[in-house]
Amino acid sequence: MKIAIQGIEGSFHDEAVQKLFPNEKVDLVMCDSFDGVTQSVRNKKADFGVLAIENTITGSLLPNYNLVEKGDFEILDEVFLNIQMYLMALETESIIDIFEVHSHPVALLQCRDYLRKFPPQFKIIEGNDTASEAKRIRENNLQGVAAIAGKQVAERYGLKILDSNIQDIKENHTRFVLIGNRGTSATKKVPNKASIRFQLGHEVGTLSKALQIMALHNINLTKIQSLPVLGTPWKYAFFVDVTFLDPQDFYSATESLKQFVKNFKILGMYAQNIENVPSELTNVLQDGE
Repeated sequence: MKIAIQGIEGSFHDEAVQKLFPNEKVDLVMCDSFDGVTQSVRNKKADFGVLAIENTITGSLLPNYNLVEKGDFEILDEVFLNIQMYLMALETESIIDIFEVHSHPVALLQCRDYLRKFPPQFKIIEGNDTASEAKRIRENNLQGVAAIAGKQVAERYGLKILDSNIQDIKENHTRFVLIGNRGTSATKKVPNKASIRFQLGHEVGTLSKALQIMALHNINLTKIQSLPVLGTPWKYAFFVDVTFLDPQDFYSATESLKQFVKNFKILGMYAQNIENVPSELTNVLQDGE
């Protein structure tokens, strides 16, 4: 099984894959960008893709919502990681030797307060990925340069940890979603969560009415995010996550919503996975179901 990720081995996306498929043989398709992940899935260079979708410090990764929707992918599963950030460099370095820090832009944002403590001449450089920046320090023997990444990266690439848990908020979690081409896979897990997308008119109370429809069908809204509709100024689409006890309640709610909202789309139905239960997609594919 091939899974596309943004980054390289040791990255948080790699860790998310390991949580989803701990007992399966997985070949990583390593991409420089999130767009590269979706392209790999679309072109069938990978069976699935894993995308970070939101973080408790930096919020939603808005471009990834558009990548999922515009590419007509299906969200098949989710996984949550407790993200702890570490400052790391070559074994010979100490923190007073460092004049430059590299990492992924989102990781740098999560450590913004920590990085402000360094002198003004201190350089902060955005890179493609947390793990790839750490690997580059090792391969090029870069002195005076540190990377921000997870502890597993320091262990994998033989770097020294200079400081630990440097993220601004200690309870730092990222949600990742597993995506695939629509209609190409299934799961044995009973769905109790869904991600949907719709647009509303500009009439007063339209959003309130949409939420009332969900409530009437025992649908619990867990997240709502508005994004501009590309190419149509001042029009917005709503990306909504909901949970439910009975999938039939969700189906009934969607039929009612379709009569009221515009451009309604189910991005995926899946099992809520706060406990990080391994995905069962692999078993289904192997069984030929």
